[in-house]
Amino acid sequence: MKHVRDLDFFRNIREVWEFEFGTFYYFNELVISEINEGTVFNWNMAEKAVKVAHEVLGKDKPIAYISNRIHSYYVVPTDWIKFYKNRHQLHSYSVVGNTQGSFASLVLERMVFKNSIRQFTDLEEAIEWSLTNLGKDEGISVEQNKLKVS
Repeated sequence: MKHVRDLDFFRNIREVWEFEFGTFYYFNELVISEINEGTVFNWNMAEKAVKVAHEVLGKDKPIAYISNRIHSYYVVPTDWIKFYKNRHQLHSYSVVGNTQGSFASLVLERMVFKNSIRQFTDLEEAIEWSLTNLGKDEGISVEQNKLKVS
């Protein structure tokens, strides 16, 4: 699996934050996480990453989130409820991974996540889909969206 830092797209980075539970990459309208091996990812951790997203990207922009599951970890799926109770919104959510564990987590997350979740085995495809999806709602092309990020 590819790491975010290994992609050409990384040149568009706004900020990188390394938390004790994983690394979050903040681009314009796009956040990509790489959670550490064995972590039980919960609301307290997510809240830290969301706070940074608001500081870096603002609160009013649509945000696409990609979970780049290069490591095996666990998500507390019911914590999505806390995400919504705090009035946070995601434009889209993608999971990149091909392990049995990532598939099991995805099934549970789909039960509580209000919008659709897309699964990918390639990080670049997930980025392309996220940018295209953001562009559709804004009425701009993928190429224009990439230019906005550059």
